[in-house]
Amino acid sequence: MAKISPLLVLPPLIFAGLAGLFFAGMMRDNAGEIPSTIIGQQAPSVPEAAVPGTTQLTLEDFSTGEVTIVNFWASWCPPCRAEHPTLLALQEQGYRIAGLNFRDAEDDASNYLQKDGNPFFATGFDPRGRTAIDWGVTAPPETFILGPDGTVLNRYIGPLVGSDYEQRFLPMLEAALAE
Repeated sequence: MAKISPLLVLPPLIFAGLAGLFFAGMMRDNAGEIPSTIIGQQAPSVPEAAVPGTTQLTLEDFSTGEVTIVNFWASWCPPCRAEHPTLLALQEQGYRIAGLNFRDAEDDASNYLQKDGNPFFATGFDPRGRTAIDWGVTAPPETFILGPDGTVLNRYIGPLVGSDYEQRFLPMLEAALAE
């Protein structure tokens, strides 16, 4: 009987293993979502400065007994501008929204809120993006939902618009309010 070389069998086995791993990765829930390491933990730090002309955000603002939405945004960010009407609508509906502006110029951020409306009860101004790193933000916009005690419950990556907002973010928010 002829002996089969392991070098002939090994490549197809490696290929089959990798194909199985890739397939399993594509079939998991939220395959494109980047996991957050701060879910279930107290909210990280906030900047010591506010966007000029707005109220300063503090960590105590997250432990008021109410659910808080924390939105990372920048005036130069087109998706942030696209979600701005949604943030204003959420504010009109009575939701508490904190805004963390990052990697922006003070005047640009302030002028943007004055011109287009300010949906935030308080803001933080993070020109170097240090706070965004602490929160694990990859790019604006990103939105977090905090529980009444300041615990991070959920993270939503991308603008709060369209069917993804309706099918993913709103159920997250409703679940947080039901707790």
